[in-house]
Amino acid sequence: MTSKSDKPAESFSGDAMAMTVLNAIQNPVILVDEDGRIAFANWEAESFFGASAAHLARYEISAFIPFGSPLLALIDQVRARRAPVNEYRVDLSSPRLGQDKLVDIYVAPVITTPGAVVVVFQERSMADKIDRQLTHRAAARSVTGLASMLAHEIKNPLSGIRGAAQLLESSVDDDDRALTRLICDETDRIVSLVDRMEVFSDERPVDRVPLNIHSVLDHVKAVAKAGFARNIKISEVYDPSLPSIFANRDQLVQVFLNLIKNAAEAIGDRPDGEIILTTAYRPGIRLSVAGSREKISLPLEFCVHDNGPGVPSDLLPHLFDPFITTKTNGSGLGLALVAKIIGAHGGIIECDSQAQRTTFRVLMPASKDVSLEDLQNQPLTGNSK
Repeated sequence: MTSKSDKPAESFSGDAMAMTVLNAIQNPVILVDEDGRIAFANWEAESFFGASAAHLARYEISAFIPFGSPLLALIDQVRARRAPVNEYRVDLSSPRLGQDKLVDIYVAPVITTPGAVVVVFQERSMADKIDRQLTHRAAARSVTGLASMLAHEIKNPLSGIRGAAQLLESSVDDDDRALTRLICDETDRIVSLVDRMEVFSDERPVDRVPLNIHSVLDHVKAVAKAGFARNIKISEVYDPSLPSIFANRDQLVQVFLNLIKNAAEAIGDRPDGEIILTTAYRPGIRLSVAGSREKISLPLEFCVHDNGPGVPSDLLPHLFDPFITTKTNGSGLGLALVAKIIGAHGGIIECDSQAQRTTFRVLMPASKDVSLEDLQNQPLTGNSK
C-alpha cells in the first residue's frame, strides 16, 4: 500500500498508521480519557457528532449525549472491570445528534492508558437490515412447510369438488348452471394459489452461471414494455463496468419482472409515471450465507425506482412477509418469493419508500468464477440514459 506521495507503508510512523486505519473504519470511533474528555475521534465520529475532532476534544462525552444515557454507565463499568462490554439498541436521540439515533455500542479499555476507553458506535440501520433479511428467510421457510401441506391436503379434495360440480352442471337448469360454473372457477383459483405456493417448497439446486445483469434487465424491460408497462417510461442508469453475478437467469428474470410489475401497478395511469432501473458498485456490506461459514461481500446493487404513491409506513416492515399485500385481489406471495430467490443467491433485498419515491434495492455478490481479464473482455449492454 502506498500513500498519495507514493511512500511505502513502512515509512509511516506508528501514530500516522493508526490514524489512517481508524479513519478508514466506517463506524464512529472515539477515545475517552480518564477525565471523560473525547481525546480522539475518527472521521465517522466527526460526522456522527456533527463536530470536528478539535471541537470534541474541548468537552466531556456527557456534553454530546442525552442526559442519563446508559453510555456513561457503560464507560464507568468498563473502567471498573477492565473488560470490554457490548450494549445493543441504545437510544442516543437528541436535538444535537438528531432523531432516530439508535446504535449498538462497544466499549473497551485501553490497557496502556489507565482510565481511557475506546467507544465504537454502530448505527442500527444496517443491523436492522440484516435482522429483517433473517426474518424474511424464516418467513419463507414457514411458507415452504405450509405449501407442502396444502399441496397434499387441499388439492386432492378440490379436485373432487370440481368433478362433482361438473357432473351437476349437465343436469341442472340454466340458473343453477351459473352456480356450478362458479364452483369450478373458484376451485381453479384456489388450485392456482396453491400451485404458486408450491414454488416455495421447491428446494432443488438450480443451475447458475456467470451473468451480465444488464442483459437480464434489458430482457425484463422489453417484456414489460410489450405488456403491463407499455404506457410507462422506463429509464436506465447503469454502471457498465460491473462484474458478472453468479446466478440463475430465469430466476433473476422472475425477480425483476415482479418488481417492475409492482412498480407499474403502483404508478397506475399517472401520465408522468416513470420507472428507473439502476446498477452500481457499493462495497462495504458483508453477509453470512446460509450453509456456509464464509462471509461474502455484497457489492453489486440493482435498484427498481418508481414515482408512485409509496408503500404505507405500517406495511413497510412486513413487505416481504407472505400474504402481505396492498392489492385488492393480490395473494401477497410475489415479494415473499422474490426475497426467497435473492436469499438463495446469497443476497438481500430492501425497500425504501416515501411519497413519489419507492426503491427496491437488491444487493448481491459478484461471480467468483470471473477473472479480471474476463471482465475487461466481456461485452456489456448497459449504458446510462
